[in-house]
Amino acid sequence: MNTLCKWILTLVLVWLTLFIKPVHASENVAETQFQVKLEQALQQDELIGAVWATIAEDEITTGAVGLANAQSDEAMSTINKVQTASVVKTLIATGVLRLVTEGKLTLDTPVATVLTDIQFDNQWAATDPVRVRHLLDHTSGLDDASLWQIMTIQAQPDTPLIDGMQRGPLLVRSRPGSRVSYSNQGYTLIGMVIERVTGERYEHYLDTHLLRPLGMHMSTFTYVSQHGAHADSTLAMGHFENSVTQATLPLYLRPAGQFTTTASDMAVFARFLMSNGDISGDTFIAPELLRAMAVPVATEAALAGLTDVGYALGMTSRDRHGVLGKCHNGSTVGFRTNFCIFPTQKKAFFIAFNADVETADYKRFDQLLIAELGIEQEVVKAAAAPLSAVSDWQGYFVLSPSRNERFAYLDYVLHFVRLDWNGQLMQLTPFQSKGKELVPVGGALFRDKERAHASHVLMTSVDGKRLVSDGFRTYEQISAWQIVPIWLSLALGLLGIFWLLISGVGALAMRKLTISSALFVPFMSCIALLLPIPAFFSQSFLQLGDLTLASGLLTLVAALLPLAMIYGLWRSFRMPEGGRIVVANTLSMILVLQWCVVLSFWGFMPLNLWQ
Repeated sequence: MNTLCKWILTLVLVWLTLFIKPVHASENVAETQFQVKLEQALQQDELIGAVWATIAEDEITTGAVGLANAQSDEAMSTINKVQTASVVKTLIATGVLRLVTEGKLTLDTPVATVLTDIQFDNQWAATDPVRVRHLLDHTSGLDDASLWQIMTIQAQPDTPLIDGMQRGPLLVRSRPGSRVSYSNQGYTLIGMVIERVTGERYEHYLDTHLLRPLGMHMSTFTYVSQHGAHADSTLAMGHFENSVTQATLPLYLRPAGQFTTTASDMAVFARFLMSNGDISGDTFIAPELLRAMAVPVATEAALAGLTDVGYALGMTSRDRHGVLGKCHNGSTVGFRTNFCIFPTQKKAFFIAFNADVETADYKRFDQLLIAELGIEQEVVKAAAAPLSAVSDWQGYFVLSPSRNERFAYLDYVLHFVRLDWNGQLMQLTPFQSKGKELVPVGGALFRDKERAHASHVLMTSVDGKRLVSDGFRTYEQISAWQIVPIWLSLALGLLGIFWLLISGVGALAMRKLTISSALFVPFMSCIALLLPIPAFFSQSFLQLGDLTLASGLLTLVAALLPLAMIYGLWRSFRMPEGGRIVVANTLSMILVLQWCVVLSFWGFMPLNLWQ
């Protein structure tokens, strides 16, 4: 009888092996050629470890390379959890689409009718209030985030979301729905909307009503770290350059960046996004809502014809490495991630690194994953005649709106771009990075030479301003004379500070620098500008947005600088005429003072990093 049972069991196992296709493949023990390539790339970029998943129509493969913790030399495994950073926005948006499918919310619901305690400074409110769709699409016109909201160690896991928002009315800087401008504050408002509609903390609601039905049992929106009361031993350690470890910290804007998961769970999520939205035969999310993710429809860029790239409902449409996919990437303390689905080919990938290294080439890993999946290359859009007035778009452009209104000054100084037309190609040259050659592909559309589809569009706003957009940012044409005075003010201000330092050191060496001299206070205020530097080096860069000795000193010395120049000028004008040195000192004080006035006009002074 026992022999007969063994034969029956053997036949059953053989039948299962031959006729049942696996839908989930566990981590392979033997190294594959693909895994070897990933390991080599990981070492070349001085990264620590990575987990990934590749998803095809009938197979899921997960893998891991490198270390989960550089200090303990613990190897990375597919059971290790990771932080996804901004990839959480795709999951948050999916949770909202579930509420829409249930009829508890609509995409066109004005946010102010749900969050009655939030005020918007919106000049277009009568016709275009900020709607739920705008928050999901990053078209609300809201600021991204201030330093105190993201670079802090003060946040707690249970800090109410409203305590992490900017105080006072939220400024809407462009007509809602018209332009993409990435906003972490916008997704924090989405978390607040979920809480108001459901009556629960958004983390608990989404864990229960989104992740559990999807079968993502190893994932959570709740705060998880490597140490302390919220520790999870399976969470990989985060790292920075030189293998410096960094445990996960709580966030103020947690709906915009807090999510813990595994590669296997993200594969399950990818499968669902490429489905018809059903779970066990019942509609979980309306299929038309899933199809609308990453498909921009109402922005100025989309209406002008740029529909192959952009942001919508929690995902971006990305044209990379010859393929077009729906993706979202992210970076947070010690982690970098990317998640892409290719619905028409029923393929997807997820990869997470437990190292945030600025010099690493993370895009090379995307290319390796795309090649491993065998995703078909897109047909490159052919060149075609541009609009006849294309040369009118030559010149300088700045972000409109800027990502953060308070730092708009820096956009004019450092983040402007220039467009030049040579009769065949449009050259787009950012001030701080490598330029791009844009091929005309018909009318107002242009294609980056490294892309297959149109990547940029030239537009004219309703008020007649010339614009250029890549679907994720919009730049507005400005006169060179709007940049030149700002740069001139900066150069003269720095020159004035440099001269006062040199003159003060010279007077000190000659024992002519006394408390009663006109130069003394301005010189000491310039010296004081150096005081915060060692204080900043002695603290973590994660405290950049906190009120610390360093940031407090910076605010103090910045506030005293114009007062010191005014005092020095008053003393100079009261003293008898001096020689050329005195005249040069006086002129330098004027130069520094004018720069302070310009910075104050732009809202850049004093430098309160914690506000």
